[in-house]
Amino acid sequence: MTAATLDAAPRNPMVLRGFVYGLIGVIIFGGSLPATRAAVLALDPWFVSAARAVGAALLGMGWLLWERAAWPSRQEWRGLAIVGLSVVIAFPVLTGLAMQWVSASHGILFVGLIPLSTCLVGAMIGTVRPRRAFWFWAVFGAASVASYAVYMGGGNFSLPDLLMIGAIIGSGVGYAEGARLAQKMAPAAVISWGLVISLPLSLPAMLLAWPAAPALVPASAWVGLGYVTVFSMFVGFLFWYRGMVLGGTAKVSQIQLFQPFIGLLLAAAFLGEKLDLGIALGTVMVTISVSQARRYA
Repeated sequence: MTAATLDAAPRNPMVLRGFVYGLIGVIIFGGSLPATRAAVLALDPWFVSAARAVGAALLGMGWLLWERAAWPSRQEWRGLAIVGLSVVIAFPVLTGLAMQWVSASHGILFVGLIPLSTCLVGAMIGTVRPRRAFWFWAVFGAASVASYAVYMGGGNFSLPDLLMIGAIIGSGVGYAEGARLAQKMAPAAVISWGLVISLPLSLPAMLLAWPAAPALVPASAWVGLGYVTVFSMFVGFLFWYRGMVLGGTAKVSQIQLFQPFIGLLLAAAFLGEKLDLGIALGTVMVTISVSQARRYA
């Protein structure tokens, strides 16, 4: 975030409120991978992925009823299905599986590429028209993550790395399509309908993967599951979308540059993960690439 942007924010109370809402959303999202890691250490990742979607869908239904949200059109249903399959299904499943084998800190480095992934997909569907310099920084960021992953994998990409790449692609697809839908629908309605439309998949999956002995599961796993259900998949989106509406997408989205660092601090504080030089350097390089790429997106 540039000094000019920070200086400009307080001059407009609405923009300042947007920054506050956006920052709260980013802090919430920053805890997603550490919470997922805590959950899958004791629970089946398939259960964690499905249960968080079902629980958040119930919250989404409550919001839709409270707001008396309009019924989506036929074209909107198609876009909402894409949001559901990518953000509600693909991202939680792939990150949940990856968190079985790697630390949250390792995964957070990949998550730092979500803004670039979103822009890339946006360029493909025509909602974003980046300049040439954007592609340079996009490649720079991807190369930074790839170099770190290959180094940690002894010269090869490991399965968790491939899962995280799939999760980032899925998130980019969902965010880009969600941004397109949010031009016509209430932003919070996009994630709420996306959650609801995923219930035919998430509910049976949750029941099939239900733990055999729930009473033996440590409290830390349930707390992690509760966090990603209530905050990562619902409350965080409400703050994030509200912030972009009040402060403007271009300005408020810059706050997301802090998300990897927030995630690393939370992983160290609550999971006891050590931050090695490779993770710290990779995170800084990814943050630089995303910051520069957004100037030309």
